[in-house]
Amino acid sequence: MTTGNLGYADGDTCNREGCMGTIAFHASENCSCHINPPCFSCTSVTAFCPVCEWEEKDDPLVVQEIASIHFGSGFAYVERKKRVLDPTKIDYLIEMHSSASQKVIGVYPEGTSRQEVEARVKGTFGGRFNSFKDGRFEYIAYTD
Repeated sequence: MTTGNLGYADGDTCNREGCMGTIAFHASENCSCHINPPCFSCTSVTAFCPVCEWEEKDDPLVVQEIASIHFGSGFAYVERKKRVLDPTKIDYLIEMHSSASQKVIGVYPEGTSRQEVEARVKGTFGGRFNSFKDGRFEYIAYTD
């Protein structure tokens, strides 16, 4: 999984500010997959570069989006998967916020106006920006 020439997958070359380190993953700690797989420890393992000390968990382009929602006996389980946002276009993910709104978190290319981003993410009944700067935004879309 790469964005441009930046490395994100195990074994990729980092390429952040000329770094030639190799991307690796932190080891899983306190694994409980033998009880109930997959465990949080194994699904939350993050990548890092040992040379430049880049950490995937600190990278705003790496997000955990909702992959599926499973309904069980009396509870719901939200399964997430890792995705890298593409800053060369308006790219975003939608999170649950309230019963009448959704949180839209994303990125946009330099030179994109608030109006252009809002046209892509606006809810049925409008919405508002929580933040919009440095190529990243957070928007609350009103849906009901």
